[in-house]
Amino acid sequence: MKRIVFCDFDGTITAEETFVAVLKEFAPEVSAELMPQMYARTLSLREGVRKILESIPSAHYGEILEFSRNKAICPGFTEFLDFLATKDIPLIIVSGGLRGIVETVLGDLTQRVQAIYAVDVDTSGEYLKVYSEFEADTELVAKVKVIEKYGADENIAIGDSVTDLNMALHTPLVFAKAPLCRYLQEHKKPYFPWDDFFQVGDRLVYLWK
Repeated sequence: MKRIVFCDFDGTITAEETFVAVLKEFAPEVSAELMPQMYARTLSLREGVRKILESIPSAHYGEILEFSRNKAICPGFTEFLDFLATKDIPLIIVSGGLRGIVETVLGDLTQRVQAIYAVDVDTSGEYLKVYSEFEADTELVAKVKVIEKYGADENIAIGDSVTDLNMALHTPLVFAKAPLCRYLQEHKKPYFPWDDFFQVGDRLVYLWK
C-alpha cells in the first residue's frame, strides 16, 4: 500500500504560527484588517494572504527569513521522520506560507522531507510578488490538488488551522490541533487530536499494526 503523509507547516511543524507572526510583524496594519476576515472565512486565504504579502517591500525579505530562523519545531518531529523512514513512507509539506520560511526553519531537515509545496515570492520589484504552482479556488496553495497529484492508496493529513480545512475534509485520516478541530467538528468530520509528533507516531503504529 502506498501511504503518504501530507503535513502543514506553520503551527503544525513549528510550535507556533511562524507565518502569521511574520505577517503581523512586517505588515501589521493590513494583517489587522484582513486576518479576522480570513479566520471568519468571509475573505479567501488566496486573496487575503496575497494582499498582505504584496504590501511588504521586497527589501524586507531578508529580514523576514532572519525573523523566522530560530523558531521552535514541535516536539517529536525528527523522531516522526525517523519512524516514517522505517516504513518507507514519505512526508510532504503543504504550506500556505512562504517556501523560504519553511526551508529556513527546517535547515538540514529540509533534506529529509519528500517535497515542499508553498508560496514563492519574486523580490525583483519594489514589493513582494506572490506566485504559486498550485493556486486555485480559495487557496494560494490548493492542498487537495497537491494530494491528488500523488494518487496514494492512503493519505494522512496533519494540520492545525483553517488553512488546512480543505485538505482535512478530503483526507480519510486526519490529525488536527485547535482551531482546525473546531472547523472539523462543524463539518462533522472525524479526526485525531494531537499535541506533539510522538502522539501522531504512536497512533499510526496502533492503526497500522
